[in-house]
Amino acid sequence: MVLLTLANASALSRCDSGRERGHVTKECHLHHHAPRRIASPRRIAALGLSAAVVLGLTACGPDITAPAESSSSSKLQAPSEDSPSGEITIWDRSGDLYEVFDAAIADFNQVYPDITVNHEAVDIDAKLQNTLITGTDVPDGVFLDDAKIAGLSDYMWDLSDVLAPYVDDIAPQKVDVNSVDGGIYGVPFDSNPGLLYYNATALEAQGIDATSIETYDDLLAAATEYQAKVPGSQPIHLEQSPFLGQLQLEMYASQLGTSLADENGDLRLDSDEYRQILGFLDTVQKDGLGTRAEYLGPTDIASLENGNEVFYPWAIWFSFAPQQLLPETSGDWRAMPLPAFEPGGARSGAMGGSSFALPKDGENSELAWLFYKFLMFDEAGYTAVWGPNDVYPDGLNTSIPSYQPAADSSKPLFAPVEALGGQDLWAVATEAGAEIPRSAPIPTWWAGAVDYLGNDIQRMLDGELTPDDVIEKSTADIQSNLVDRQ
Repeated sequence: MVLLTLANASALSRCDSGRERGHVTKECHLHHHAPRRIASPRRIAALGLSAAVVLGLTACGPDITAPAESSSSSKLQAPSEDSPSGEITIWDRSGDLYEVFDAAIADFNQVYPDITVNHEAVDIDAKLQNTLITGTDVPDGVFLDDAKIAGLSDYMWDLSDVLAPYVDDIAPQKVDVNSVDGGIYGVPFDSNPGLLYYNATALEAQGIDATSIETYDDLLAAATEYQAKVPGSQPIHLEQSPFLGQLQLEMYASQLGTSLADENGDLRLDSDEYRQILGFLDTVQKDGLGTRAEYLGPTDIASLENGNEVFYPWAIWFSFAPQQLLPETSGDWRAMPLPAFEPGGARSGAMGGSSFALPKDGENSELAWLFYKFLMFDEAGYTAVWGPNDVYPDGLNTSIPSYQPAADSSKPLFAPVEALGGQDLWAVATEAGAEIPRSAPIPTWWAGAVDYLGNDIQRMLDGELTPDDVIEKSTADIQSNLVDRQ
């Protein structure tokens, strides 16, 4: 059952180590790859916050060092046999995604009948690090949050060669977050584009056409108009969890083509882009236009249900809420691309995601590559994952594929969402996903930054800090306490 509270990063950490991707608690719902299941509430937290998941677990990433190897020996090569055979061990978290991938094994074996897949439900974040250190019983493939790729890349195969035929057709942002020093260390799984969810029924009752919103200035104007017509309302969601507030900040930053760290891991918070984002959030708070609440906590849900909170800038996986948690307004909500910061600017940014990594010490990692190649790049595979199945009767509608031929807006893999008034969320999400700018690997210190940046954002919303104060203070703290100590 889905609980209605989300505590903080430490709670997410506990959630990840004990959670099932299926029977998730509400705090897990956030934890991505935020979870999600639509037929049942289970996996909701698993898909969207992939980044979130990881980040709640380690402040500075695993303290493990692999021996240096030549670039040629670190690149995985595909099997050369016409009919490869052998056994592979694949690790996934338990729950709905596990069930989806498990069901796809039969389809995989129609193509590769001589490869036996030992599919194990594992608490990856609790077990993987020690397994890699000891080199004992290492899996051939493992499901990982994008935020962990860089920190574990020394132990993983560089997949540049096997991905070469597909890389030009993968969402560039997903290639970037999996890239370290010129190598690619994950098979990209999902994309989680940011969208603006809005209560169309409540807004239309006040004569407001949300679809005319194109910029964040337009959003502020629409929120101001709604508040004037609905006294006491605070139309825009303002995230109160330091962890998720920082994650949402990175969604906005992704829109502007930046992130906390560049491709070299250097901190770049002190920038015009972050001043613009923090300035927008500060304006929402100062003008009284924001409902300050933890994502889908009791206050949040009450405000969404009573029409006081009608705009929700969040990742695609918010679609879980009207399907499972908002019975009074289910059917009233719709999704559209995020507003742009400037006219003509990008209308989406990435918020979370996961990939598949192949450890070098796996006995048959080259065969595991065939499994992931099937799931992500073969039409039968990605249809089995995102299309209707026993786990998701209408298809998996809380993320989209990162492989662009699979994310074709004209060829939906999941059905229109009844809780969104029958809207074709597939078309909205795939078109928004195509606008996400390029990115950089997520630094291993990202979670630790929540103690500084995540908390300072909340202090800004409390009126204690200005946007410039947040940038100055968080930059100094993150640099000295996290970056310089690596």
